[in-house]
Amino acid sequence: MRLPDGFTSRMNGFFDRAGISGAGFEESFDKEPLKGIRINRQKAEEVDYPGILSSLGLSADPVTWCDGGFYDTNESSGNDPYYHAGVYYPQEPSAMLPAQVLSAVPGDRVLDLCAAPGGKACRLGEDLKGEGLLIANEINATRAKALLRNIERMGIGNAVILNETPEKLAGRFKGFFDKILLDVPCSGEGMFRRDPNAVRSWERFGPDTCMPIQEEILECAHRMLRSGGELVYSTCTFFEGEDEDQILKFLERHPGYKVISHPEIKGVTHCGEEGILPGSMRIWPHLSRGDGHFCVHLKKSEEEETETFSLEKLPSYKSKRDDNYGFGKSREAYISFLKEILKDPPKKIDGFLMHREKIHILPVNERLFDGLKTVKLGMFPGEIKMTSTERIFIPSHSLALTFKADDIRDDSLLSLKRDDERLIRYLRGETIISDEGNLKKKGYLVIAVDSYPLGFGKISGDGSVKNMYPKAWRLL
Repeated sequence: MRLPDGFTSRMNGFFDRAGISGAGFEESFDKEPLKGIRINRQKAEEVDYPGILSSLGLSADPVTWCDGGFYDTNESSGNDPYYHAGVYYPQEPSAMLPAQVLSAVPGDRVLDLCAAPGGKACRLGEDLKGEGLLIANEINATRAKALLRNIERMGIGNAVILNETPEKLAGRFKGFFDKILLDVPCSGEGMFRRDPNAVRSWERFGPDTCMPIQEEILECAHRMLRSGGELVYSTCTFFEGEDEDQILKFLERHPGYKVISHPEIKGVTHCGEEGILPGSMRIWPHLSRGDGHFCVHLKKSEEEETETFSLEKLPSYKSKRDDNYGFGKSREAYISFLKEILKDPPKKIDGFLMHREKIHILPVNERLFDGLKTVKLGMFPGEIKMTSTERIFIPSHSLALTFKADDIRDDSLLSLKRDDERLIRYLRGETIISDEGNLKKKGYLVIAVDSYPLGFGKISGDGSVKNMYPKAWRLL
């Protein structure tokens, strides 16, 4: 492919300074871009990987820098039942590195500041294992909708999705987060062979447009990270000014940070003590099986003074609650539904909220998000329908995707094999027939593919199952 002259001459200079071989760099852009999938470790154990890959027609060809990451020679389709069940996430292999480096653990408060379409946010959510809080922010409202769908498909229930500017979040969440991921907007040089428009965009705007934005995002993240917290900064570009130089300037402004060095990872070029930014990492398309990526892991000193968040200082907004729906009785209706579906339903629900008829489960105080553009407020299990005599819980599609087959009652789980023709009919939104004798005669069922939940259906006495798969998600 034709590469801009300014880009190639600049990169030749970089390879000379960095002591990295540039042989084959330009030729790598004529190769087919690599594809990958990341298996959702919230839904599948490592022992399940061979069966999943075999079902998708793939061999076990792991991405060396990502647990559960594999190269995808078939470009797994968004029409695949496993995709709809959130068993895997299609992701460019290099893009799997930053979330792996940050390594969230259960109980962390984590922010993905530039989160859409959601590959990195979903991986962080998997690492939390339902404990702690993930806030995934996307400034573009259209892209935030794609982020919502992916978070829900992957079954992540402890996530809040926001559609805000970094500045507004920095004013709210001072010293709040344990870990922050910044996959910042960049000139996209690593995308040249994947997207022809990336070259035209680079020629029109260039890196100079992105660098002030990156600096601003870094400063906002600094304000939101607690003392002792960790930050990963990444780009999909090769330009030193957006990568090493950007971080070196940040370290000059904030000497209380240090770079965390990682053990050598096959396929990742680690910068040593004599390099431009010791401890930083790159993936090169001519030296590895991935597109271009830069990544650095920073830790904020425990002694670094950080203004901390205070709930009491938040402005007061009118509550969104509407008690006409009966908070207590609505919670009972939700628990009653779970008793019909789960073997061991919870006896109480922590973080139960109601906004009119809609139910939310949120692991933190909802006042945190007052006045912010909220796309998703924790888990949305469903809503309450009021009749003259009772309150009835109507489940959301996303609730089914948070379940595991082992937790579902035998009479409430209709698990279909991948070759069962009813599976495709279900994903198309059609009514299906159940002849399984172990199922209940009436009520809600969870429909699954090979024991991976897909959504809800409602069975009647004649064995017909009313389809509840969302119209927007159905196969055409």
